[in-house]
Amino acid sequence: MKASRAVALLVVLVVVAIGTWFVIGHRRAQTGASAGRLAVYYTTMDGRTLGHLSVSLRPQQAGESSAAHRRNLALYAAVEAVAGPPSDVQAIRFPPGTRVRSVRLDGTTAIVDLSREVANGGGGSFGENGEFKALVYTMTGLPFVHAVAITVDGQRLQTLPGGHLELDQPLHRRDW
Repeated sequence: MKASRAVALLVVLVVVAIGTWFVIGHRRAQTGASAGRLAVYYTTMDGRTLGHLSVSLRPQQAGESSAAHRRNLALYAAVEAVAGPPSDVQAIRFPPGTRVRSVRLDGTTAIVDLSREVANGGGGSFGENGEFKALVYTMTGLPFVHAVAITVDGQRLQTLPGGHLELDQPLHRRDW
């Protein structure tokens, strides 16, 4: 009787351990950030497939508040996403000269302010979707970011000048 209880308890513990491992692993896969690393996404030339590079995230520094650390990580993620992959990787890219002017956090929304060069893209809806899909996936890879709002030179726009991508509401992964 005692042996069967011990076996049953062992089975329950193994099931709980496997379930915990799966849930933690699944959350990390969804967020893209784990163990001090971030997946920086890019959209391949087919416009649908996401590739990614893994970059290191620095740990919180002495004297840096948690809020400042999160803001710094979000800025880093945005800069990496806009820079895109190395030049030898075929990917949809932000227009030349596009830079991240600032990033601020409002709850779980990252507000990314891009320079006006972002409006110079010539890829139409295909290009805009690829650019912003990569940015949103990278930013929401941070566990504290669930949505990304875009401003251009500090202004909230309804769309980019081409009118292909609506920017009046925050963007989420589910938008793609």
